[in-house]
Amino acid sequence: MFRQLLRNAKERLRLFLSECRRRARVLRERLRQQPDRTNPSSRFVPGFLHGYGAREARGFELLKEWLSPEQLAQYQARSYFDVTGCHSGKRYRISHGNSMNIHELDGAGRPRFGWCFAPKGYLVAGDVMLAQKIALETDERGALAVANKFSVPTGRRNTLFDC
Repeated sequence: MFRQLLRNAKERLRLFLSECRRRARVLRERLRQQPDRTNPSSRFVPGFLHGYGAREARGFELLKEWLSPEQLAQYQARSYFDVTGCHSGKRYRISHGNSMNIHELDGAGRPRFGWCFAPKGYLVAGDVMLAQKIALETDERGALAVANKFSVPTGRRNTLFDC
């Protein structure tokens, strides 16, 4: 009786494992037919991956044409550049990226808080950063009116619980 139970269990396990292998093959084949899911540019917009590298390069070439020599040198060295707001005269640092990449700086050049705004549409990082630069330099109030404000880590320790 025990041998019969063992044979049945062994046969059921063999059938289960063969079904798992079959399902894994089907899943692997489906994933091969889908777009590259590890590339963030292709996740949300069908067909966006096609020509992405060329669009990215054109976006950065356009950005470089609009940056001052100081801003270009700063961007090439540190992947960010500083702009001055047209209304308040405050300095903002635009880092490489599409969102949450603008920091308002204090007098010592440290980030006070961040701003998040971007143009509508599916744009590469160079085009987004250029739009942010132009918006802050020509219509700072309008840009900040639609922006989301966020806090940034200051690097200060919490001394409340120090003994």
